Parts: sequence; structure tokens; C-alpha cells
Amino acid sequence: MTHPAEPTAPLILDGGALSLEDVLDVTQRRRRVTLSTAPEFRARIERGQRFLARLLKEDGVVYGVTTGYGDACTRPVAHQDIDDLPRQLYTFHGCGMGQILDIEAARAVVLVRLVSLCQGVSGVSFELLERLAWLLEHDVLPVIPEEGSVGASGDLTPLSYLAAVLCGEREVIDNGTRRPASDALAERGLAPYRLKPKEGLALMNGTAVMTALGCLAFARCAYLAQLSTRITALSVQALDGNPYHFDAELFAAKPHPGQQQVAARLRQDLHAPRTPRNSPRLQDRYSTRCAPHVIGVVEDALPWWRQFLTNELNSANDNPLIDAEAGKVMHGGHFYGGHVAFVMDSLKQAAANLADLLDRQLALLVDSRYNHGLPSNLSGASAERLALNHGYKAVQIGASAWTAEALKLTMPASVFSRSTECHNQDKVSMGTIAARDALRVLTLVEQVAAATLHAAVQGVELRSRLNDAGAVPERLAAFVDSVRRDVAPLAEDRAMDSDLNHLCGLIRRRHWRFYDA
Repeated sequence: MTHPAEPTAPLILDGGALSLEDVLDVTQRRRRVTLSTAPEFRARIERGQRFLARLLKEDGVVYGVTTGYGDACTRPVAHQDIDDLPRQLYTFHGCGMGQILDIEAARAVVLVRLVSLCQGVSGVSFELLERLAWLLEHDVLPVIPEEGSVGASGDLTPLSYLAAVLCGEREVIDNGTRRPASDALAERGLAPYRLKPKEGLALMNGTAVMTALGCLAFARCAYLAQLSTRITALSVQALDGNPYHFDAELFAAKPHPGQQQVAARLRQDLHAPRTPRNSPRLQDRYSTRCAPHVIGVVEDALPWWRQFLTNELNSANDNPLIDAEAGKVMHGGHFYGGHVAFVMDSLKQAAANLADLLDRQLALLVDSRYNHGLPSNLSGASAERLALNHGYKAVQIGASAWTAEALKLTMPASVFSRSTECHNQDKVSMGTIAARDALRVLTLVEQVAAATLHAAVQGVELRSRLNDAGAVPERLAAFVDSVRRDVAPLAEDRAMDSDLNHLCGLIRRRHWRFYDA
């Protein structure tokens, strides 16, 4: 497998705060991860484990270390069995189902769990941190089934696959190849790790999966907001629309910052700095006129989505936590993923609205009753071949289907709390399901964006050929040229799936740069 070139500066983990962009850099292999060599960092990690070991010698009671798990917390574990308890935890949680996380998501999960443990209050060994960093360095990643977490008491089932892989069990994706973890470790001369007391809980009893998926969803949604703005500008140009719907003074009257930013970007794209006394056409349909109001919801939500996810990323979220300085064990519920669940539920709703917006623009573009003189279905065929060719007719049907599916998935997952585990976990966040839903919605939005982008570029080119058409604004003309380097115009009908899949890949990789991105 060929990896992209990496910057010279690695990401050094020392318990300090990371950004969402740091996570993305690691997941996409733009940066290596190393643990800080500062003595104070290692000392902070080791203090927690030494305090825990001392407590065990003094016959202290620590949940999940000297007791059973969950509702079995009142059941003491014999001293001679304490070392076997972590393996029991990841073993009985090996019941994940469904599709497996892709490589990018798996890397994000490993990193996010490592960042949490680097806070120094989880009672783990420095060696465990080194093992997690080793997985990232060697691109040996746990095979993690998507399904099985209710998002409180942490992502127990999916994270059991991370714990098991460290111990040489289950499967890994080793530089792109799925194989037994034991083989991958043995090939590199690394003995399976034996989890120490509390380390099973520390690995599994946290929000790493939902947070990792949330970081990826955030980046994809932020990009889609900017792409939707550019596609809207193309649609306005293709439809010979009113570029003055985005007037600065108009938007000053409703001062949502993100909405104003979208309007400003549209003004830049359309070269429409100031509204004349009489606009060429009074009012366009809502899917173009109200685009800043739809896309602006995403732009205005991005800062607080970022805040919630960044706080979760940089938190210690297992249970119990170890305060070696104060000499106490703190039992709580930081594994509860309510903040991530709320971000993901709101994000998928806002993102689905982008699909609905773009789908409506596409419907206008292909309909000769509303597209102001463009060919029916934006067909690029010659006049004598128009009756035989159908242009974007089926693409618009597909976009409508993808939009409907995205909208269907916007039911908030966080309101579907279930009482589980003998009513110990009687209120749960559903954060991981919300994150998985959000990623599926984003995939559908990307498909709608690809379809509308393809059609809008065609529409701009067809508009420019009309006798009364003005010049295409410079920014849009340059963007159309860049798209045409990847997909050809639609003249005679052809199967469009390869074009759309290619565009979806470019969107997923955030190929084009927009505005201040």
C-alpha cells in the first residue's frame, strides 16, 4: 500500500489538547504519532498505575479491578483472579456485528483512545500507550464491527476489538490486508500484550468510537457546506438567476454569521457586489434564493459542533478515574456520549437539508419549464438526436432517491435510549449509532452533490452558448475547467455511474478548495 508523504513534524502526545485537524492528519497518514519523551509526562502516567497497585495491595475495592463489571460491581473478584479480569472483559464483549470500520475510521479510533489515556488519570501503564502508538506507526489496525454499542458505559463492544488485538487475538488490517492479529505481531517480533488491572476498562469504557466517527463526520460536513455553496453559484449561473438575492445589506438585516458568510461567498462567485435599483428578475425559487439560509445553518453550527467534539476528544472518559495526587479513585459516568450524540443528530439533519437543497436545484436545471431556455434534461446531444437522448433524467431520479434516504435517516438516535445490562445501563446516549447514521447521511449527500455538480457544470456550459448569455464569472469559469479535467460533458447518453463515483471520491477526499478552506 502506498502512503502519502508525511510532514517532518510528528504529532507528539503529552496529554495536551489536540484539534480535530490533528485527528484527520493522523487518520489520513499525513502525520506520525509519537509519545512525548518528557520525563514529567511519563511520570504522570506511571503515578496513576503505582497508586492503583498500592491500593490493591492494601485490599482496596476498585470497580472493575477487584469487582465484576456493571451490575456485578458488588461481586468481589478473588485476588488471584484480578490479572485475568481484563481478558474476561474483552472476551465476552466480542459480539460485534455488521460492517467493519474502514481504515481511516479505525486509525481514528486508535488515536482517540490513546489521546484519552494520555490524560494520565486512567491508571494505565506507559507500555500500554506505547502499544497503541505502535499500531498507528505500523498501520496494524483492529478489525472493528460497527454495530453493538449503545454509547454509554462507553463503546464497549467495538473497543473490545482494540483490546483483543493488543493481546494478539481476533483480526487486524495489516497495511490493507486482513489477517489474524497474532500473525501480524509475531511477524514483527512483538509478543502479545497482557493487560494489567484496570487496563481493560481503560481501553473499552470510553467514547473513542463515536468521537472518532464524529471527527470524520465533522470534516465531511464542513466541506459539503462549501461545496454546496459553489454548486449553488453554478446553478444560479446556469439558470440565468438573480445574483442579487445575496446582497450584503439584505443579509445585514438577519445577522446569522454563517448565513452571511455563505451569501458573501455567493457574491464573490457570481461577481454581484451590489444590488441595482431593478433586478433582472425579481424572485427566484427558494432552492437558490434561500440557499444561504439552508447552508448557513451548517456554517453557524460548525463552531459549537467543533467545541463539543474537541472537548470530548481531549477528555478522560473511562471509569473509574484515578487521581494519584489526591490519592483517590473517582467513580463516575464520563463514558456517557451525550454531547457526541447531540452533535451527530443535529449534524445529520443539517447535512440532509443540503441534499434536499441540491436535489431541488437539480430538478430546476433539468426541467425546461423552469430552467429559462436550457435543453430538456440538460441534454448535450445535437438537435437531430435530442429525441433519442435523455440527458440527466435518470440522474435526477437517482438524486431524488438518495435525498429521500438521507432525509429518512434524520430521526434523532439520542432519543432512543434503551435500558441494558440488567438495568445498570438504564440511560444510554446512542452516540455511536447517531455517528454511524451521520456518516451514512453524509455519503448520500455527497452522492446528491456529485449529481448536481455534474449537471450544474453542464448547465453553465450550455448557458454560455446561448446568444444573450453573458460571460461566466471568472471564479466559476476556473472551477468549471477544473471539473472538466475529471469528467467529460454529457453529449450522447452514457452510463453515469463511473462519473458520479469518481466525483464522490474527489468530494470525499476534499479535492477542490473553496473560499477560505
